[in-house]
Amino acid sequence: MTALSNGHAANNSSPLFKIPPIKFTNLFINGHFVHSLSGNEFETIDPRTGEVIAKISEGRKEDIDVAVKAAREAFDNGPWPRMSGAERAKIMMKWADLIEENVEELAALDAIDAGKLYHLVKVLDIPAVANCLRYYAGAADKIHGEVLKGAREFHAYTLMEPIGVVGHIIPWNFPSTMFAAKVSPSLAAGCTVVLKPAEQTPLSALFFAHLAKQAGIPDGVLNVVPGFGPTAGAAISSHMDIDKVSFTGSTEVGRAIMHAAASSNLKPVSLELGGKSPLLIFDDADVDKAADLALLGILFNKGEICVASSRVFVQEGIYDEFEKKLVEKAKAWVVGDPFDPQSQQGPQVDKNQFEKILSYIEIGKQEGATLLTGGKKVGNKGYYIEPTIFSNVKENMRIAQDEIFGPVLALMKFR
Repeated sequence: MTALSNGHAANNSSPLFKIPPIKFTNLFINGHFVHSLSGNEFETIDPRTGEVIAKISEGRKEDIDVAVKAAREAFDNGPWPRMSGAERAKIMMKWADLIEENVEELAALDAIDAGKLYHLVKVLDIPAVANCLRYYAGAADKIHGEVLKGAREFHAYTLMEPIGVVGHIIPWNFPSTMFAAKVSPSLAAGCTVVLKPAEQTPLSALFFAHLAKQAGIPDGVLNVVPGFGPTAGAAISSHMDIDKVSFTGSTEVGRAIMHAAASSNLKPVSLELGGKSPLLIFDDADVDKAADLALLGILFNKGEICVASSRVFVQEGIYDEFEKKLVEKAKAWVVGDPFDPQSQQGPQVDKNQFEKILSYIEIGKQEGATLLTGGKKVGNKGYYIEPTIFSNVKENMRIAQDEIFGPVLALMKFR
């Protein structure tokens, strides 16, 4: 049941959990928390209420320059790339232990900043961060080249070396998971890092930086600069002294980053961009299980996931039974405060995403799709949206083609 259909507004008071105070709001550069050079700040918003959580120092081009300078010095002259892999691994393992010790506070930060379910972040996301660090720590002393059999008297071999200063730009849907996925292999290899978290969700990245310092990561090796894409993100992409850039996010921004990287120092780029994943269900499927999986595939993390099964194709022999079960299960899905253990879906990450999803629901109606359930906001506060299912969807409709990144499923029949 959604909070709306059950006759109750979404619960934003979180009486079952005392939210910790926000400790870190400044840029983390060269091992210290510092104000931005401009002194500018931006607000990070609680999607449960639409209210301000904290004001965050806003990094811009000049702050990225300072962070890159620190990272370059740490790479060219500091101890990190010159340590043995085993020494780097020991520090990374300690960092992982500290993350586990602070699991509740880190989970709370992603819940209030991103609207993620606290109980899931606590048992999935944050433990996965620690395990990701440990995994790559284990690889740090196993970076091997190859010896090649050369012709005549020649001896040939390859040597794997850290690429240098790496720029990471991470998304808001999995703030902690993406932080670990980017930073862990970079540090294990001996690189230094400048990372820009999404402006919607900077809190956990700054807390991770604090714990990295406690673990013994040398100054300048990890730098975290919150800011906006057109300023801080663009500065990373085009910086002449960054040796590689990695980005997860929209296809549109990915194109801009690739162009900036090519136009500057031709730095290599790793991109993980949008998706519109299909789920195919055939006549011989267990209909009840298939409906559960289809619903989970679109509603997990409130649909804010690049592999959400947003297009579901069902073979005609079981279509009618499947549609009925899917709608029943969607109506029973619990939308509410992410700190409530009964909640299955929290609020969308911010007002822009909330309004974008609602606009796509209207587009679906206008294009002639049939709204089977959902389609409305939940409650009077925050950015909650009902699980939404459309049928009679055609391939040329925008809800079947565009990545909506929300709890909106397009249901289609096939022979």
